Amino acid sequence: MKLEGSCHCGAVHFTVLSHQPVQYQRCYCSICRKTQGGGGYAINIAAEARSLQVKGQDAVAVYHAVMRERGTRHGASTAERHFCRLCGSALWLLSPEWPELLHPFASAIDSALPEAAAVTHIMLAYKPDWVRVQKGRGDLMFDDYPEESIAAWHERHHSEV
Repeated sequence: MKLEGSCHCGAVHFTVLSHQPVQYQRCYCSICRKTQGGGGYAINIAAEARSLQVKGQDAVAVYHAVMRERGTRHGASTAERHFCRLCGSALWLLSPEWPELLHPFASAIDSALPEAAAVTHIMLAYKPDWVRVQKGRGDLMFDDYPEESIAAWHERHHSEV
């Protein structure tokens, strides 16, 4: 599926191919929550990194999140969080550990995305008290990362895509 995305101010537009476009996973870690805003979580999906095409590349900046352990700095994340330097919109994430994958943030996608029948809530151990988890029927809950990958989830729910 070809996905089209953009930032809020329109300086950046991008396209990417995704075989795993269902935005079923909500991440409550402090990095996603603080760089994405919203309901206290971020949603990213999986796409093919080599298929990324960007218009407005000059407006794209990269953030390497500061990793913290019990309130102290623990180094920088290797993941590159791309965002629009003009309006601050989070666009996509690339990680050198998985160079073939690109994770566009669902909030930046302009194309219609297929709906998930159930949601997987991850990194709940990092959720602040003010964030209310809207748990639906069939939703899964994890304090950290689940063992099931995005690709495995899509394979298991193939009929939904």
